[in-house]
Amino acid sequence: MTSSEMVKQEIHQGEMDEFNQPRQSSSLRRNRPGCSEKEWNNWPDEDLDEMESTLAVQQYIQQLIKNNPNDVDKILQLPDQQDEGVWKYEHVRQFCLDLNKITVLLQQECSPSICSQMTATEQWIFLCAAHKNPKECSAIDYTRHTLDGAACLLNSSRYFPSRVNLKDSSVQKLGSVCRRIYRIFSHAYFHHRSIYDSFEKETSLCKRFTKFVTKHELMTSDSLIVPIEEQVNQTQPKTENVVLDDKEITQIEVEQTDVKQSDESEA
Repeated sequence: MTSSEMVKQEIHQGEMDEFNQPRQSSSLRRNRPGCSEKEWNNWPDEDLDEMESTLAVQQYIQQLIKNNPNDVDKILQLPDQQDEGVWKYEHVRQFCLDLNKITVLLQQECSPSICSQMTATEQWIFLCAAHKNPKECSAIDYTRHTLDGAACLLNSSRYFPSRVNLKDSSVQKLGSVCRRIYRIFSHAYFHHRSIYDSFEKETSLCKRFTKFVTKHELMTSDSLIVPIEEQVNQTQPKTENVVLDDKEITQIEVEQTDVKQSDESEA
């Protein structure tokens, strides 16, 4: 064997050794090409303070969800010494990721011809802020536009340049994101109940989201119209609201059949 052949063999062997190293290494949380479904994301659990990656908070949240998505309180529990702003930011990112899953399911029956408007109850019609001038979109297009817009904002190097330290002004933008993506839950609940119930039973996503925004005061209780477990339903007068730049202005009490339009101008 020539020296060049020996060098090639050593390089090839090194590549194979690196490829064949144990997939459950605590220092390398990566799904390798060709791994089986059983091996997918199948690495040992780690405490948050043991994770050295800049994506540690995201990894920790996903680890909790993977272990038991229905244990909402544990998933939302702020770890000791963890920055609350980063904790909220990473949870909102995860909500957007998880909402893509129910969006795929909604496409089975939420077509533009069936759901030509983004509505919840008869009192709510939402205008899509993805356009130069807010206008009506079909429900599925509104959903896509909203998630796309949230992804652009949450990945913006201008507003969120770091995933370790965040300015208060950046954290304040999370409320607007939450109000908009919540409309996906409300539309699914009131218009595609079977899909919503099946997805919620498996993931407890709306329950987790509702408890999260309530705990951190990112949404008002009267705007959380999808009932969840442990929620006390109280009958209140219906009011007509006009939403301008995400600020609700109560105008007059209306009857059950009146329609409320939400006109947002904030991009």
